[in-house]
Amino acid sequence: MKYLIVGLGNIGSEYADTRHNIGFMVLDQLAKEAGANFSTMKLAAYTEVSHKGRTLCLIKPTTYMNLSGKAVRHWMQELKIPIENVLVVVDDLAIPFGAVRIKPKGSAAGHNGLKSIEGLLGSNEYARLRFGIGDNYPKGRQVDFVLSSFDADETPELPALIDRCIAMIKAFATIGIELTMTNFNKK
Repeated sequence: MKYLIVGLGNIGSEYADTRHNIGFMVLDQLAKEAGANFSTMKLAAYTEVSHKGRTLCLIKPTTYMNLSGKAVRHWMQELKIPIENVLVVVDDLAIPFGAVRIKPKGSAAGHNGLKSIEGLLGSNEYARLRFGIGDNYPKGRQVDFVLSSFDADETPELPALIDRCIAMIKAFATIGIELTMTNFNKK
């Protein structure tokens, strides 16, 4: 069984540790723990890791956030992965920092990466792992906020939150979305 795990973010060192790049950060840690390295391939950095007989195909789109759908569509077709085996790791302003939620589908909620995926797949029926970044920014400063680094008081919490995301990704691939939601979507 193959699963496409998509970490959303922007390429380039200026975006490396920003809130918008939490998808890249989660996949980087997952690959590191498995001893896997990303290779630059068509539209994405790509690697594979195995977990309990499942193949997790990890992609970090190299298209920039607003065009993430191109990479997702390409790799779904290339690897013949059905939409129910796709999980997108994404930052979410509507969830407070420290909270992580997984859900089977949903709206893009104004997120340009999700809008691109939904537009190119013609569907919002893919799972997403939503990493709460909060909404602690002045009116009209949303872009600056998502493209800024985590605050000094948030940074020490990141490793445990990233580990939780990795556990959720592995659970998604082994026990499915419903049980993963039951086991992880509580405070």
